[in-house]
Amino acid sequence: MAAPVEVCHVACCANRAGGGAVSWGRGGLLAFGSLTNVTAYDVDCCYKVSVQRTYQNVFLASETELISGGSDKKLILWEWHGKWNNQLVKSIPFEGHAEAVCAVDAVYQSDEPDLNLLIASAASDSTVRIWSRHGPEAKCIEILQFGNGFVMDVCLSFLPGSNVPILACGGDDCKISLFIQQNGQFQKTLILPGHEDWIRGIEWAVCGEDLFLASCAQDCLIRIWKVCTKSKQIPETEDDSIRLKENVFTIKDTDTTYAITLESVLAGHENWVYAVHWQPSFSKDGSMQQPMRILSASMDKTVIIWEPDKETGVWLEQASVRVGEVGGNTLGFFDCQFSPDGSMIVAHAFHGALHLWKQATVNKKEWTPEVVISGHFNSVEDVKWDPEGEFIISVGSDQTTRLFAPWKRKQETEVTWHEIARPQVHGYDMRCLAMIGRFQFVSGADEKVLRVFRAPKNFIENFSNITGIPMEKLCSHQSSDLPEGATVPALGLSNKAVFEGDVAVQPAEDEETFNTISNQYPEIYFQPLILTEPPPEDHLLQNTLWPEIQKLYGHGYEIFCVACNNSNTVIASACKASKKEHAAIILWSTSSWKKLQSLSFHNLTVTQLAFSPNDKFLLAVSRDRNWSLWRKHDSSESGPLFSCSAYTDKNTAVHSRIIWSCDWTPDSKYFITGSRDKKVIIWGQCDLSVTTEGSMLDSIKPCSTVLDAGDSVTAVNISRVLTPDGRYIVAAGLENGKIILYTWKQSGQEPALADWTTCVEMINSQSHALAVKRLCWRHHAGRAGHNDENSSEWLQLASCGADHCVKIFNVNRFAL
Repeated sequence: MAAPVEVCHVACCANRAGGGAVSWGRGGLLAFGSLTNVTAYDVDCCYKVSVQRTYQNVFLASETELISGGSDKKLILWEWHGKWNNQLVKSIPFEGHAEAVCAVDAVYQSDEPDLNLLIASAASDSTVRIWSRHGPEAKCIEILQFGNGFVMDVCLSFLPGSNVPILACGGDDCKISLFIQQNGQFQKTLILPGHEDWIRGIEWAVCGEDLFLASCAQDCLIRIWKVCTKSKQIPETEDDSIRLKENVFTIKDTDTTYAITLESVLAGHENWVYAVHWQPSFSKDGSMQQPMRILSASMDKTVIIWEPDKETGVWLEQASVRVGEVGGNTLGFFDCQFSPDGSMIVAHAFHGALHLWKQATVNKKEWTPEVVISGHFNSVEDVKWDPEGEFIISVGSDQTTRLFAPWKRKQETEVTWHEIARPQVHGYDMRCLAMIGRFQFVSGADEKVLRVFRAPKNFIENFSNITGIPMEKLCSHQSSDLPEGATVPALGLSNKAVFEGDVAVQPAEDEETFNTISNQYPEIYFQPLILTEPPPEDHLLQNTLWPEIQKLYGHGYEIFCVACNNSNTVIASACKASKKEHAAIILWSTSSWKKLQSLSFHNLTVTQLAFSPNDKFLLAVSRDRNWSLWRKHDSSESGPLFSCSAYTDKNTAVHSRIIWSCDWTPDSKYFITGSRDKKVIIWGQCDLSVTTEGSMLDSIKPCSTVLDAGDSVTAVNISRVLTPDGRYIVAAGLENGKIILYTWKQSGQEPALADWTTCVEMINSQSHALAVKRLCWRHHAGRAGHNDENSSEWLQLASCGADHCVKIFNVNRFAL
């Protein structure tokens, strides 16, 4: 039998931490810290392999081992064999640091990997610890004290022509300290001055008989140092030639003398340089070759590849390549890495977004942006499927609304999900959203207004190209008057529509443009582009906004939840409230955008709203631990009116804590509530034949026994598609990040515990690391992008959580 649940997609981004949060292994796996997870991402396949639970700083030692350190003061050594999946990944924790670990490095001390691994880790407790691992045993062998200073980066290597370990530490004293292991202890041998600000990154590279050290700092400079063995015989000739000062040291054990000199200073960055890395060595004709190429990432929004000039051997930026952003609303880069063969580079931007560039095959100086994984960089608050089930939209506390869709390549069968638009980049933390039909949504943030957005023409064309759905199926009759795109005015929060005539004409190259302020800062940043593959990050930031078509004013406090009915005629919304007058639900018309009605019942914030699938009822659940059910009455004059037909109060309430979430069964007979008291309850039946108000109140009572989920229930959702034997499929998300799938069917008159079946409790690497914020089933059977609606055994479930992740699961309903 197929596994009942498989992860289809994970959207996440790297931690907002300095150099070291991203690492690219020789097998092509890119590992990065994503909140408390270490994520392994297969770049060539454009899909996510697995998520392992750990922390902040990643380093791939060999192909089967990965070491990470985090703000929980621990290091973890991960080992895996074959594919990454939960059964095969072993972890060894290293505990001892008193504060967060900020840098880690490791080297093998022998050719057989199982034997000796030497690990150095630096932490905020002003120490560097040296650990050794023999087989499964791991212990701390030495602690280097740095007084009041902090070490920002550490790197281990071996002295040229020997197996004596050498450790370089760079920190806030602006000097590089070199330690050499003698008699089993690391001795401080040399201090290399030169940088004028904190040192952010250092890395060794072995090149033939020499050892090179690259260092970068907040003084915007990169320094390259060279360590080589010094022969004793030649006496120093006292001539007047200018030469660099040599620092000389001798190793007692082998009686060898080494000299270290400053090879070069690279100036080209205009802001702090956070990371510097050598291109990985590769084996050629049986020996390891180290390419003389360095990659550096800086807060000046650029990544530079440096190499020495072919003729003179001098390191120049002219022989180098600069990639990155000019202008735009991004900040700089924290980290960068070469791919194992040096043909691709990845950089990790300030907000966690990954940028990938690939070297052009013809012109080697040209690097082009490539498709790479992306996601929110803060808690994701809400996620919804579009009514047709072709894409999902999510909103988060990172103040963005993001749209993910499956990418169908022309020849290949494989479908991978990518972020293809960022309809809203806001100035307030986003809280909730609801789809109004296919290409229209309403969103609420930590402000008093709701904003309505509609997809522009440029988005619909690109969506058609990427997903392979023909334009005729997407466009309705009124597509001719749609704007091309949208742009945000310099000091505004509203996305203004850009029509065909408004797009700024790029001046011809020979025309002289006067450098006025208005030319430097154009009013319209939007440039329509025809895409055939998912857009890179810099394009997402300014070219994929949706125009805002309406604001809805009426709430007194920050918007908390919003819902739209299935016929797309009515929106219901509620805001944060501590008094009854503010806790009212407001209903809006989607045709006139006017306020239809205010429904006052609850005393505290309404946490979720849900219209029944037949649009006859509106359900609200609240922080006051009660739910209320509103019934629709058609009145011809002013549109539909809702009246309260059932509710719980102090005497009839079953939940003893805040009710976080609610949903309806597809036949509109039952509804479900989930609460912080760990209870999940199904209520019913909602019978339309009951006309009098009083009897409706009596007829709705718990239809299921109280289900104990084991932790606070923060999200519930019921699939619109039933199991083959007609059971409702219920997904529950918990505060600890777990997602559990149940099925339920009423058997007799009285609720029975046997009506519930626990089908799947997702394992750690599939679940979220922190609270699940929202769950949403796709409305149709089948998987988006696969055209398998008719005979499909598959359902898809989207989830989002406080761990910055959006996930899509394929659920096999025949296996439940």
